[in-house]
Amino acid sequence: MTGAGPEDVAFLANPRYRGQLSRTAAAAVVLAPADADACPVDAIVVSNPYLAYARISRALTPGEPWVPGRAPGAQVAEDAEVDPSARVEANAVVESGARIGARTRIGPGAVIGRGVVIGSETVIHANVVIAGGCRVGSRVILHPGVVIGADGFGLAHAGDHWEKVPQRGAVVIEDDVEVGANTTIDRGAVDDTVIEAGVKLDNLIQVGHNVRIGAHTAIAACTAIAGSVRIGRHCVIGGAVAIAGHLEIADRVTITGMSMVSHSIREPGTYSSGLPLDDNHNWRRNAARFRQLDELARRLRALERRLRTPDTEER
Repeated sequence: MTGAGPEDVAFLANPRYRGQLSRTAAAAVVLAPADADACPVDAIVVSNPYLAYARISRALTPGEPWVPGRAPGAQVAEDAEVDPSARVEANAVVESGARIGARTRIGPGAVIGRGVVIGSETVIHANVVIAGGCRVGSRVILHPGVVIGADGFGLAHAGDHWEKVPQRGAVVIEDDVEVGANTTIDRGAVDDTVIEAGVKLDNLIQVGHNVRIGAHTAIAACTAIAGSVRIGRHCVIGGAVAIAGHLEIADRVTITGMSMVSHSIREPGTYSSGLPLDDNHNWRRNAARFRQLDELARRLRALERRLRTPDTEER
């Protein structure tokens, strides 16, 4: 906000930055009614300043220009269906039977596998891979390096070695989903992996096979979701969360960053785990005590039993 000039629009969404408002040189500031009296420049007063700023910024940000058609070096199978208004960039590959919708852009070096279906107005950035049989909806954004439909981690132990379990499902991504750079979403083992409408995934997320993520859930970077997890709608999952396999998470659950989810969550609310950063000396001392908890618990139970036992001796 303090770096804005007379041709800029700024916003104030966090009360802790209210002190900077008096120093702004922006042409206007988007803010809440409670801050309007402290604004020295024109104010755009709304109930949700950050949402309003996002919409203003989007309206003022032009999309990347591109021309429909196929760039030199694009490889499109003869029986693939590419809408005339779509764009396939240089070195992209569209394999047999794929269908690309209207005004969709396939970025340079992307690979669209056999039989993949992509809706309209979707943006597939550079070097994305969508493996055969997967389906992607309309107005989806897949950032560079995303991999959709790689095999899930299906292995059967045969005593002295592992044998691969064929992954026969696909990945279904519904409308208005955004997937961050280098995120991977594995295909299902039997049924499909499903990402419902409006889901937002950050960079470097691993989504295991047969996972289902409910509509409008947002997940921050470096989270790992093991196979067959069911995540509800309107959830918020922080960065570097680990979710064990075959769990269910209810709608409208928030999980704070670095948490380990080892059991299902049945009720809405905010959940946390993990230990915060501490001085190394204190951390080592507490870690040693943590290893002693089981023995301390046994001693405590023994003391409780002694206290509950009537003393029959004469005093």
